[in-house]
Amino acid sequence: MKILIPGGTGQVGTVLARAFHADGHEVIVLGRSPERREWRTEKWDGKTIGDWAGEIDGADVVVNLAGRNVNCRYNEENRRQMMESRVDSTRVVGDAIAASTNPPRVWLQASTATIYAHRFDAPNDDVDGIIGGSERDAPDTWRFSIEVAMAWERAANEAVTPKTRKVLMRSAMTMSPDRGGIFDVMLGLVRKGLGGTAGSGRQYISWIHDQDFIRAVYWLVEHEELSGPINLASPLPLPNRDFMRIFRDAWGAPFGMPAMEWQLAIGAFLMRTETELILKSRRVVPKILTDSGFEFEFPHWEQAVRDLVRRWRAEN
Repeated sequence: MKILIPGGTGQVGTVLARAFHADGHEVIVLGRSPERREWRTEKWDGKTIGDWAGEIDGADVVVNLAGRNVNCRYNEENRRQMMESRVDSTRVVGDAIAASTNPPRVWLQASTATIYAHRFDAPNDDVDGIIGGSERDAPDTWRFSIEVAMAWERAANEAVTPKTRKVLMRSAMTMSPDRGGIFDVMLGLVRKGLGGTAGSGRQYISWIHDQDFIRAVYWLVEHEELSGPINLASPLPLPNRDFMRIFRDAWGAPFGMPAMEWQLAIGAFLMRTETELILKSRRVVPKILTDSGFEFEFPHWEQAVRDLVRRWRAEN
């Protein structure tokens, strides 16, 4: 297959491009400042049609992952960039597909599991899950993340692409041993003795092992009956307290210093990020994916984290 990955220069894009390339597919990654890789890379600005659009014509699959990193302070400028980078890139990808003579058969559009409500009582699946934004106990910055996610998906839905199936991938955190990814960052805290319970520890963490993420993407490409919003997450999210305990056990860390909410707020301020990434309860599960027959290789965090730690050690 010919697979185009706009915005594929980050951790998740690299995970996918590496897997597709290893399987013998033609891979083209679009980035604002792309580096030379084993696969082909092309430059784009993420908002205007350019020479890159010719790659969409005749491609089999488009996986759009473009969007500014959300690990930052939610000030006015960063909010603008987070919103515009997602909406503009999605809109221009849709325009390029609509203008193609031979459009791709499927467009997998990145979205996020953060779109769901902060809750502890029950999981959010992709059929009956509650969209967030109106929770009484959620700060304004958390509502902004919902607004971004909804605008992101709306831009994809508004694209007129009758010959191209669209899937909105509401993905949880993709855990891979790659340097700079979320697993690497969390492992850094565990190794330093800082991987304890965050806040109350009740908030759920949703995640997906990188091999299951790759397999799920292939599944979405191959199963033509699947479209619309689909959750990509392990079926077994865990409260932060249990998630971090299992993480420490897998690494062999005897202790992890807990952090109260006020300490997390100070730390987030100093690190120029937001506590939402730590304190929001993301209890997200897949239903459409599993109902279609998909089986996870790593449904349990115990199994997944031990594999990730083993691979991280082998690579570092």
